[in-house]
Amino acid sequence: MDNTEMNNKFFRRLIERYLEGETTADELKLLVNYYESFQKENEWVEALGPEDVIKERMLVNILEAIKDDEEIKQPKVISIFRSAYVKYAVAASILAFVAIYTIINKGTDFIVQEDAVVNTSIEVGTNKAVLTREDGSNITLEKGEQLAFDNLESNGEELVYTNKETASKAIAYNYLTIPRGGQFFVKLSDGTQVWLNSESKLKYPVTFVDGEKRMVELLYGEAYFDVSPSTAHKGSKFMVTNNNHEIEVLGTEFNVKAYNNESNITTTLVEGKVNIKYQGEDHILLPNQQSVLDRSTNTITFNEVDVFHEISWKEGIFSFNNKTLKEIMMVLSRWYDFNVEFKNKDVENELFVGTLGKDEKIENILQNLKELGIINKYEFHEKNISIE
Repeated sequence: MDNTEMNNKFFRRLIERYLEGETTADELKLLVNYYESFQKENEWVEALGPEDVIKERMLVNILEAIKDDEEIKQPKVISIFRSAYVKYAVAASILAFVAIYTIINKGTDFIVQEDAVVNTSIEVGTNKAVLTREDGSNITLEKGEQLAFDNLESNGEELVYTNKETASKAIAYNYLTIPRGGQFFVKLSDGTQVWLNSESKLKYPVTFVDGEKRMVELLYGEAYFDVSPSTAHKGSKFMVTNNNHEIEVLGTEFNVKAYNNESNITTTLVEGKVNIKYQGEDHILLPNQQSVLDRSTNTITFNEVDVFHEISWKEGIFSFNNKTLKEIMMVLSRWYDFNVEFKNKDVENELFVGTLGKDEKIENILQNLKELGIINKYEFHEKNISIE
């Protein structure tokens, strides 16, 4: 699946949620900016639905959303964006809807300050990975590097396996390791698609045998799975394992997060159905449900969640919903590949909401926090950031 098709699928789902009145304020802002991109190109993707209907309903609700956003105050919950920037972006999108040059801002000047000049080696993450083949050899995958073997090929930004008939019953495994500051997409030989987040590692067979269980292992990290159905593989079940935690796929799309430095393993179902197997017990998950396995207590709980916040990372977006600055920095440190030290421990627990593009420079994010008065000072020391 190419990036355009992935984006269309994601935003079609977001539009469906919008028309049903289920989008959050952050999702609405994201959707508005997406609509604006079509105005620049003067086109609309028909697969997303009728433009006029969506546009008309959006206009009314966007104006209400801006009004509500200005009037409702939530203590200790601060947008990670500069407030002036958010209002400017939303207002710019409204201009595209109504084709006039009027901004309603209650007298507030829309000023976006220039980027802070910082000397740092910390760069925005990119598509990169290390492939370990069945013979133990390691191959670096990155943009511009072409790769082709018997049943796999890569353009440096994704890895694609094809199904290859084999007379041998011995299963050969490959490993795909995503470093800090990286992400990667792999299409397995059965057609299953996997998006891997930063600091992740996946073990999987080079080829699957139809009629036999399809097993992959997320050794650590985070992965989004869009699984090829068992009906296309003579009833072969698809299983994802992590330590003593097993996920039997009864549907199609889900997200698994299992970082080594976090005590929780979370599985979030987007579409279909999965069965969580743990300590001899089965737990069925339905769409918009999440299981949380606490490895420190060996207990498992289940919650209803807004899946957008859980899976937005694969669409090039970070979405934070009441996350502490410490939690946010942990996420960002993987993508930008840096270490963080809080010299002022009080700011660690400040709560945030908001969405953030993964192509944003880390120095701009920190400068926004400083301008909002959340942090007093930040310093770069090569790959280390100290925050006061």
